[in-house]
Amino acid sequence: MLVGSGGREHALAWKLAQSPKLDTLFAAPGNPGIAEHATIAALDVTDHRAVIDFCRREKIGLVVIGPEAPLVEGLADNLRTIGVPVFGPGRAAAQLEGSKGFTKDLCARVGIPTAAYVRVTSKDGALAALDDFGERCVIKADGLAAGKGVTVATSRAEAEAAIDALFADGPAEAVIEEMLEGPEASLFVLSDGTVTASFGSAQDHKRVGDGDTGPNTGGMGAYSPAAVLTPELEERALGEIVRPTIDALAEAGTPYVGVLYAGLMLTADGPKLIEYNVRFGDPECQVLMARFTGDLVELLLAVAEGRLADEPEPAFSPEVALTVVMAAKGYPGTPASGGAIGGIDAAQATGAVVFQAGTKQAGGKLVASGGRVLAVTATGADVKSAQAAAYRAVDAIDFPDGFCRRDIGWRAI
Repeated sequence: MLVGSGGREHALAWKLAQSPKLDTLFAAPGNPGIAEHATIAALDVTDHRAVIDFCRREKIGLVVIGPEAPLVEGLADNLRTIGVPVFGPGRAAAQLEGSKGFTKDLCARVGIPTAAYVRVTSKDGALAALDDFGERCVIKADGLAAGKGVTVATSRAEAEAAIDALFADGPAEAVIEEMLEGPEASLFVLSDGTVTASFGSAQDHKRVGDGDTGPNTGGMGAYSPAAVLTPELEERALGEIVRPTIDALAEAGTPYVGVLYAGLMLTADGPKLIEYNVRFGDPECQVLMARFTGDLVELLLAVAEGRLADEPEPAFSPEVALTVVMAAKGYPGTPASGGAIGGIDAAQATGAVVFQAGTKQAGGKLVASGGRVLAVTATGADVKSAQAAAYRAVDAIDFPDGFCRRDIGWRAI
């Protein structure tokens, strides 16, 4: 059973469905794209008892939890208590994403290279802490924020405005960090609690507008691999950042089982951790799945059952994959909903794959039901050819209420 309903989960369903080991794939709550590969289970995934009962009734042999919220809420722990193998960390280990402060404190304790920081719990304390960081700093809400709870402040006024917004509704917790300089890259690592295996790299585009302008979003596009993360830098990141984290969690009795997504800044001093996510990124998952050439069911089951050492290293196509997110007008503010979507078959006839994120069926039509609606994904010999292939598919889609960036991959090109 696959838990989730976004573009990431559609990409996972698409790849899981290709496994000869798969008998039946259920998805909850799913979406119309996921429904092409899976039987939709009418479950409220926040009702852990209902999920457990379903897994027992259907004799589920593996649960793959896509989004971060169910992980932070302990769904993996509850399923493991009844003996169901789960791909995804338990509640304690999921704090790596659920609490920025938890992660920063772990880094400080273990000596993991990351930005200097201070944890704040009041507006006055936060404003006072700004004096330690000069004109430029990064302000992060402590809890889950769907990729949007971060302000990169380039002036004192911008930092103060972010703090005002954070504490506008009363008590809150936040982390204020020094601003790191350098290119960013995302590194994905599988862990069965003790053994780790690299699962590719990617770079995403967080800002809504061309040229990386405008407000941060959950991600407007991505490509894989990230050429800036050379094999040497990747090995440093694994040795200095990821493995010490996995080891620290194992020693604490809260082993990390699943995929760990390390957001890295490649500074002049080497890779430093920006933040962790405890699941595949969205839209990074789409480009990773487009390149992964192995059996995803077999690999994720090996992770869930603590057998990762028995598996060969995950294998990827040498091609570049690039995905362009089509979002509803108004995103990341208040996106327009209900806009009709056509042309997906025509787009896929070009060789691309269109992963659905915020979609639903209404009146016999596919319509938008979220901010990020589609992730149009294509491959090519290099970033430029993958980009051209992705935009050929984008141009075949009829979505008048939608928009996308026209420059995904521009830095690499």
